[in-house]
Amino acid sequence: MRPTFREDLDDFSHDLIIMFDMVREIMAEASDALIRGSLDSAEDALSHTEDLRELRSRCDQRAMQLLALQGPIARDLRQVVSSIYIVDDFDRMGALAMHIARSARRRHPDQVVPEEIKGQFEEFIRLTRDMTEQTRNLLISPDTELALTLAEEDDAVDELHNALMVQLTQPEWSHSAREAVDAALLSRFYERYADHCVNVASRLVYLNSGLRPEEYRAAQEPGELDIEAHYQAMERKFHRGTLD
Repeated sequence: MRPTFREDLDDFSHDLIIMFDMVREIMAEASDALIRGSLDSAEDALSHTEDLRELRSRCDQRAMQLLALQGPIARDLRQVVSSIYIVDDFDRMGALAMHIARSARRRHPDQVVPEEIKGQFEEFIRLTRDMTEQTRNLLISPDTELALTLAEEDDAVDELHNALMVQLTQPEWSHSAREAVDAALLSRFYERYADHCVNVASRLVYLNSGLRPEEYRAAQEPGELDIEAHYQAMERKFHRGTLD
């Protein structure tokens, strides 16, 4: 492989981790603002807006240069294309975290989440924090089997979101309509953040195997294990320029 291409690809991968670490920090600060009603934490989260925008732009430029000037093929092409989509997921995750921070800032000095449902949001934070850490581990050391487990944690987030939606619409809800709307939106922000973690994991499954998650699972069924080996053999032939 051309040294400059490898270096450019490594730089792109490094920027992905830097961008994700910023998203992780924004989400941690936004969640702290939500639970503690901390104006400082909300402002800290929102202070990263321009930095995140600049990182997004830098990642986009790296991707376009790799595609236009280096002409990657096979797995290298998968890595660049997958990374383009991952950058978009990170950007949206950062935007969702900032929505949470803005909600906390807007209601300050009041608490945006009533005490009655604070426990549910603490669970949202715990689940999405775990998913965030798993996603970072996957970026550093891709693991297809670990990537597939993120969908299970996402199911738990979905169940929590659905249960909260029911609670907010019950006649027994003792708080204002405004508080119900705030809680519904915040719940949705966490639910969508978790979805993007799963999206990133799915793109890493594709990067590693050349298969979508559902295809990869099917390939692990008895009698189907040769699919991945066949794909890898085709890729090796492609690299050698002998693919018919």
